[in-house]
Amino acid sequence: MLIGHYAMALGAKKFAPRTSLGILVAAGAFLDLLWPLLVLAGVETVVIAPGATKFTPLDFASYPWSHSLLTSAIWGAGAGFGYFALAHKRRGAIVVGLLVISHWFLDLVVHRRDLPLVPGESVKLGLGVWNSVPATLVLELGLFALGVWLYCRVTRALDAIGHWGIIGFVAFLLVIYAGAAIGPPPPNVSAIVWSANAQWLLILLAWWVDRHRSSRATVGPAPSE
Repeated sequence: MLIGHYAMALGAKKFAPRTSLGILVAAGAFLDLLWPLLVLAGVETVVIAPGATKFTPLDFASYPWSHSLLTSAIWGAGAGFGYFALAHKRRGAIVVGLLVISHWFLDLVVHRRDLPLVPGESVKLGLGVWNSVPATLVLELGLFALGVWLYCRVTRALDAIGHWGIIGFVAFLLVIYAGAAIGPPPPNVSAIVWSANAQWLLILLAWWVDRHRSSRATVGPAPSE
């Protein structure tokens, strides 16, 4: 799943209004931030195989450390505890941890049977929605629309950057998604790795935009967050 992970991060603002959207986006995309580093290190493997699914030409041959259910849960727990240690926001920490773990379950819906339960020889799961382009578009764009709506409902712009920034952020994500959906296959694995690493720029953009918006929640300290 591509923008579905960003949809979850946007929607999660409703449940952790005092946690930066940049942090929420980083949590939702965490497994895909870890994955290119492991591919670059030769620990995990991806192959460009047009026809692997109807939506994406990528064959995720091996990614047990970034995308198994067990390691996803471990990464999620670590991210949640790490955020709590730094920010002391209990609700935000829970949301961050759940966002990391949600990545595996969202991928489960769209991937073919390539998601392992644990590292090593393991049963691999996937419902294969990527084998239908219309179903993929309906699912991801619908989820994305819901996430954007939730984010805009629970925040308000403080200035022009807050107003136009979120519009630009959403538009930029849609352009990237359109390129992935209808564009040609990547020329090589290096291009995949470096484009995946470029997600850090989206995290910075989300953080910047969110600084120019405020929560519509009741003003006042919230120790539990």
